[in-house]
Amino acid sequence: MAITKRVTFIAKEGCEEKMKELLSAMVVPSKAEKGCVFYEIVQYENNRRKFMAIETWADEAALDGHRASAHYAVYKSSYEPYCEEKYTDELEVLG
Repeated sequence: MAITKRVTFIAKEGCEEKMKELLSAMVVPSKAEKGCVFYEIVQYENNRRKFMAIETWADEAALDGHRASAHYAVYKSSYEPYCEEKYTDELEVLG
């Protein structure tokens, strides 16, 4: 069963560009992963400190593979100094 998530990031004041750089670097390699159905990062136009990753993985194995990737390790070890808040929502796709 596919897994869809929304991960929201709030950048610390003055760290918007660094967060944008770190999160943007995830898009191309994540989309190339086996089992990636959808992966996009967006930045809110009305709140430049707020970012959202919207991702769908074919199954738990695909998501586990993503979490084990080299680009995920770089992101995971780098984002915290620039991020004020982060939370994840599990989504159910209807239809």
